[in-house]
Amino acid sequence: MAEDHGSSRHMSASQKELGDEDARVVRVGDAERTNERLDFAGNAVRTAKYSPLTFLPRNLFEQFHRLAYVYFLVIAVLNQLPQLAVFGRGASVMPLAFVLIVTAVKDAYEDWRRHRSDRAENGRLAAVLSPGGAQFLPTKWKDVRVGDVVRVVSDESLPADMVLLATSETTGVAYVQTLNLDGESNLKTRYAKQETLSTPPERLAGAVIRCERPSRNIYGFQANLELEGESRRIPLGPSNIVLRGCELKNTAWAVGVVVYAGRETKAMLNNAGAPKKRSRLETHMNRETLFLSAILVVLCALVATLSGVWLRTHEEELELAQFFHKKDYLKRDKNNDYENYNYYGIAAQIVFIFLMAVIVFQIMIPISLYISMELVRLGQAYFMIRDTRLFDESSNSRFQCRALNINEDLGQIKCIFSDKTGTLTQNKMEFRCASIDGVDYSDIARQRPAAEGDRVWAPKISVNTDRELVKLIRDGGHTEQGKQTRDFFLALATCNTIVPMVTDGPDPKKKVIDYQGESPDEQALVSAAAAYGFVLVERTSGHIVIDVLGEKQRYDVLGLHEFDSDRKRMSVIIGCPDKSVKLFVKGADSSMFGIIDKNVNSDVVQATEKHLHSYSSLGLRTLVIGMRELSQEEFQEWQMAYEKASTALLGRGNLLRGVAADIERNLCLLGASGIEDKLQDGVPEAIEKLRQAGIKVWVLTGDKQETAISIGYSCKLLTRDMVQIVINSRSRDSCRKSLDDAMAMVNKYQSFSADPQLRVPLALIIDGNSLVYIFDADWDEKLFEIAIACDVVLCCRVAPLQKAGIVDLIKKRTSDMTLAIGDGANDVSMIQMADVGIGISGQEGRQAVMASDFAMGQFRFLVPLLLVHGHWNYQRMAYMILYNFYRNATFVFVLFWYVLYTGFTLTTAITEWSSVLYSVIYTAVPTIVVAILDKDLSRRTLLKYPQLYGPGQREENYNLRLFIFIMMDSIWQSIACFFIPYLAYRKSVIDSSSLGDLWTLSVVILVNIHLAMDVIRWNWITHVAIWGSIVATWICVMIIDSIPIMPGFWAIYKVMGTGLFWALLLAVTVVGMIPHFAAKAFSEYFTPSDIQIAREMEKSQDTHDATHPEVQMSSVSRA
Repeated sequence: MAEDHGSSRHMSASQKELGDEDARVVRVGDAERTNERLDFAGNAVRTAKYSPLTFLPRNLFEQFHRLAYVYFLVIAVLNQLPQLAVFGRGASVMPLAFVLIVTAVKDAYEDWRRHRSDRAENGRLAAVLSPGGAQFLPTKWKDVRVGDVVRVVSDESLPADMVLLATSETTGVAYVQTLNLDGESNLKTRYAKQETLSTPPERLAGAVIRCERPSRNIYGFQANLELEGESRRIPLGPSNIVLRGCELKNTAWAVGVVVYAGRETKAMLNNAGAPKKRSRLETHMNRETLFLSAILVVLCALVATLSGVWLRTHEEELELAQFFHKKDYLKRDKNNDYENYNYYGIAAQIVFIFLMAVIVFQIMIPISLYISMELVRLGQAYFMIRDTRLFDESSNSRFQCRALNINEDLGQIKCIFSDKTGTLTQNKMEFRCASIDGVDYSDIARQRPAAEGDRVWAPKISVNTDRELVKLIRDGGHTEQGKQTRDFFLALATCNTIVPMVTDGPDPKKKVIDYQGESPDEQALVSAAAAYGFVLVERTSGHIVIDVLGEKQRYDVLGLHEFDSDRKRMSVIIGCPDKSVKLFVKGADSSMFGIIDKNVNSDVVQATEKHLHSYSSLGLRTLVIGMRELSQEEFQEWQMAYEKASTALLGRGNLLRGVAADIERNLCLLGASGIEDKLQDGVPEAIEKLRQAGIKVWVLTGDKQETAISIGYSCKLLTRDMVQIVINSRSRDSCRKSLDDAMAMVNKYQSFSADPQLRVPLALIIDGNSLVYIFDADWDEKLFEIAIACDVVLCCRVAPLQKAGIVDLIKKRTSDMTLAIGDGANDVSMIQMADVGIGISGQEGRQAVMASDFAMGQFRFLVPLLLVHGHWNYQRMAYMILYNFYRNATFVFVLFWYVLYTGFTLTTAITEWSSVLYSVIYTAVPTIVVAILDKDLSRRTLLKYPQLYGPGQREENYNLRLFIFIMMDSIWQSIACFFIPYLAYRKSVIDSSSLGDLWTLSVVILVNIHLAMDVIRWNWITHVAIWGSIVATWICVMIIDSIPIMPGFWAIYKVMGTGLFWALLLAVTVVGMIPHFAAKAFSEYFTPSDIQIAREMEKSQDTHDATHPEVQMSSVSRA
């Protein structure tokens, strides 16, 4: 340990007090004193949103955040006023009440389930150390408090976030499974500090933990521990804390002290889910809703104005008009005189008429559309989740839909931003070659599987070894090259955070080692070290044990500077068996060569750089390895600074980076490694399909330029006929010149773009250093012009925030729909910045998945997700929204024509219940069913012709032109629906209620036939929904007319018995559908779209698939 090397534990007062004023103070085993001054959260959790008392007001408040609901509430309130009453008071509230009740019932059921889950969770039992420290007592989880010492046994869940004090293992290690927290099934290792490991929990009373405030970061923790009677502070980090919801595995027991409880635990703080986004289609829908509002205002203003004209013209006759008379002849006062009617003059009556018109025409704004969209998205998500073609057998993960409100955006993507490692590649690393002391060991012919011989240890991952290298390690230990080689593999075995899991194998003489770690790179390097005789067999919080060529050696881990994206390297300081102290460092070449000792043989450096370039060109991931032996003075100086930084609560990360920078210098260059990360299955084919679909694919990676380019060729992102524009600058001036040169090259090749035959595809390749200069100098506009002109963009050595910056570069300057896909924590900012974020369930944790809108197992699944489900989702949702607008507008215009023929009195022939049930009951179900089940094209066709994805990108299924067209169609159909029966019965004695029933049935039949004409693939559910809707309407009308108190009592029965009634229903349907039928026929025969061509091709292939030639899509020629 560190003290074995004469370290000083003294710490200055200023550093000791750093952050104390902001720290959370936890007294071990003393919950009373811990909580007496500060009101820490109890451990009871509450995921339920409502209580019985608050449910109604809070749920209504949340629902009325939708402006449409406020609109319908105002309408219902206006109808309660006597001067404005058009419908019965109950009927006017019905549509809004129906929507509110359905949503409230759904929310209540979901919240009841949450309440039940909360009760079960809070009632679980944990073993808590009694105040006197005599024994552990069973305590409900909800009663556990910060400061309590808790004992957990194997396979038991942790009740709160706890700092480990001791475990059943002598090394202080505890294995936990974080499946419930981040979805990862592999075991994680956590450690108790050596200072507390050998001390019984009851004797730790008086110890104080100072930790940071609660945060959502499940991978970060900063704290320190001060034992009673000692002035020094022991640093605590992420490896010393176990989190609520995790399970203890392969460890008999563990004891810890609670530092965060209840709602302050990291599990509860991360319950917020993925950030909410809004679909583009819904944004456009709001635009059309404003247009509908304008139409509504125009109709109401027209009725009110014409009403004023009528009133002025017939002012002298108002007393005789039943609706406008000034005396109410049905009412007399005490003097037997007629009471005055509430008539306030023409001006007031115009206002009243306007407001009454708003009430009558209210369904111009479709209230049921919001619920319909939610139900459709739920159905679409169900079919995406159940799609077996999106199931990844290798990781046993199925597709996840984490953001229901943007399903349709999947059908409009124009630009994909992809990570490389773990997204395009498998992230299953294999050690391939090494350069040691300037000598290249990459000859495949010399490589053989590692010989086991009489070895005791058998690593789970096998590695091919180089015969010459094995011989050098075994026999050349006395030579300088042999020492360098041994130090190289010792660095691989020590400079990591891998934990070896040792189990018995089939051979009783051998032990199987499974190297567990969050970095596949480290797993590959440690496995390589083991193959060459440096086997990591044990790790604790303070030391590691390595079997070096058959001899077990213990190395003290004196300090570890973990990898971060700023430094791009990691280092470890090791106390060796010979009492020497060594610093081992590994990292990217861009961060390593700058800290190599200038006195190192330049030939070795140049040879290593040459080998690195060669490895990168083969697509291998490379790391540079260096070391330095530290003197006692250097070590003690570093140790003081390291302990001060590692015990700080504020700015610990920056302080540790500063300490690392001070010690990571003047290194001896040991060599470099080459690791292969193979492409995922189907990636080249997927990228080619996406490109054919008109989607640009940009790759943003942290790898070297050569590695990225090699992978680019492997996955067909780059092609040999592409002209590469490379921006790889080391200064601000050179970056500006590179941008100017790139712009000139773009202009040169764009001059040929008028002729498709002469067009040269361009690829922009840019590194992270250049992006720093570009963003700092505000040259991003020029970068955008260059990038948008290129077919492919490849960004190398980019930091996480730069990835998000690249996405933002496109989002701010274009209307293109963007998608970001990645698998690691460094992809989170990019995923959240894009319109659609997709997380890959891969090898690098679940942070990307937790931040995403959708999650899946393989990159190739993008093809069926976008080209099939995305196309279907967009096409069906776009149709459903337009159909809802058309359906309601048709009904409103029928009412409008009637108002014009009844003296603008706003009386209606259609019963008030039919008016309110029209959009909620009569016509709601068919459109939902069709929007979930209908398919304009088969999966096979959509995958065979990727260019069929284009209509979604060009917004051909939902635009202002289509909105105007369906409004014109609705006007025509309303004219047919109103005037044909009106003219037929004009000279008859039919009552208005009978005519109103005929209009109700006509419009319902008409809009359902319109829907049926647009259905492509019928099934029994669609038949039941559409034809059943017509039957249901008929039944409702008959029931309403069977109620004696209703104004239209027996009206439908009076007209149903006549032949004219049935003839009129047929005439309305035929005449009303003529324009729609003609438009469809004209479009299909004279100006067919790609979709229509493909549909006809499908019909032909059904009969003679083998001989029918492929049909050229028109979008190909347009492209």
